[in-house]
Amino acid sequence: MKLNSLAAATSSDLTNLNLHEVASMIKEKKISPVEITRACLARIEQLNPSLNAFITVTAESALAEAHQAESEVQQGEWRGPLHGIPIALKDLIDTAGVRTTAASALFKDRIPEEDATVVRLLRNAGAVLLGKLNMHEFAYGGTSATSYFGRVSNPWNLQHITGGSSGGSAAAVAAGLCYGALGSDTGGSVREPAAYCGIVGLKPTYGRVSTRGVIPLSWSADHIGPMTRSVEDAAIMLQAIAGYDANEVTSYDATVEDYLSNMKLSSPSLRVGIPRNFFYDGLDPEIQEATEGALASLEKLGTEVREFKMEVNADRAVVRAEAYAWHSENVAKHPELYLPETLGKLRLGASIDTATYIKARHQIEQLRREIPKLFTTVDVLVTPTTPVPPPKASELPTKFEEILAEDTLLLRNTRPFNLSGLPAISVPCGFTKTGLPIGLQLSGAPWREAAVLRLALAYQQATSWHLQHPVHSAESHT
Repeated sequence: MKLNSLAAATSSDLTNLNLHEVASMIKEKKISPVEITRACLARIEQLNPSLNAFITVTAESALAEAHQAESEVQQGEWRGPLHGIPIALKDLIDTAGVRTTAASALFKDRIPEEDATVVRLLRNAGAVLLGKLNMHEFAYGGTSATSYFGRVSNPWNLQHITGGSSGGSAAAVAAGLCYGALGSDTGGSVREPAAYCGIVGLKPTYGRVSTRGVIPLSWSADHIGPMTRSVEDAAIMLQAIAGYDANEVTSYDATVEDYLSNMKLSSPSLRVGIPRNFFYDGLDPEIQEATEGALASLEKLGTEVREFKMEVNADRAVVRAEAYAWHSENVAKHPELYLPETLGKLRLGASIDTATYIKARHQIEQLRREIPKLFTTVDVLVTPTTPVPPPKASELPTKFEEILAEDTLLLRNTRPFNLSGLPAISVPCGFTKTGLPIGLQLSGAPWREAAVLRLALAYQQATSWHLQHPVHSAESHT
């Protein structure tokens, strides 16, 4: 789109731009934060009834923040690439004065008094907050079909799931309702929905981003990460929220790189590891084909590709025990306020005894101590993000044991990187024959987000998958 045609641009034209593109135009005063915020709000009004991505839209305060950003930019007080950019937050991230529900009846009227650390950092960066995004109840599932506020629909085909638990975040970004979003990731809840909605989802190293002020699922596995339409955009958002939080026990004091600059330093002469065991077992044929095509593209970029075996910890004891520990009082007092699936999952943690939990927690610590040795021979691991495409919502199981099995399948390739704590990103790498997105997962050594981003950017620049957008109309999906 030519800059001189911006005055006549529709909200669709504006909202199809990537975050870093809009940021550059704001800095150069070629477009207004108010203009793009109005475009996003119009998009939300048009499409959210069919997508169900937003639970709460903060239109009035968003416009006030946009006007403030516009004034600051006009006065030469540009704060950086998030200044005046409309973004949204998964609805388990606390926002002062704005309800934070975790998509549950239990918290449907809960209004926090303080912002989460990541919200405070985004505000400091000048971001415009559009509202709170729908999700799988209490982040305990991989479909975003289990929500007190109703399921989230995939913008590529409304009949299919978005993945979860950050399904609203993925749908909103993919459909152009916002330029970026934050999600939480305890077993793949940023990366799996990013793959299913054709966007970029980044889970940083465990402890890189503060989780203070975020309703927990599992303290040992929770991560907060950006969801965007490009790798550059993910780097910009990570830059704003990364860093040590002395008030958060899971936060680590590790050096924060200049992600955007470092990932563009040179072409990636990186050693790529392919862990065929586990991650490549039993893949859907279309996932297999897209992944092999992506690996061929990586080889053409000059990377050294080698296959090897990797030990995988898929134990669920710690996550289940910690989830129950946080919810135990409410489960006892108000079980009727949980959806049946969530209640059943939470109660699984009640049967995990102390010895089992301690041993499982010790194994995680051992894994996180040993895993860096893996990266003496490779720099980045590459796997499919998911083993199967997004199923239709109507085909999701209803029996509890089958629901657990479905979660295990959908999140199989992402869960291990939560227990290891490694940084991992999902980037678009193709489509099924029916037009549903497919994701490629790249993971690196602890604190090496820049290396992961560098390879992700190189792959993105060599392909065009990320440039495709869903058809934004409810009628086209029915």
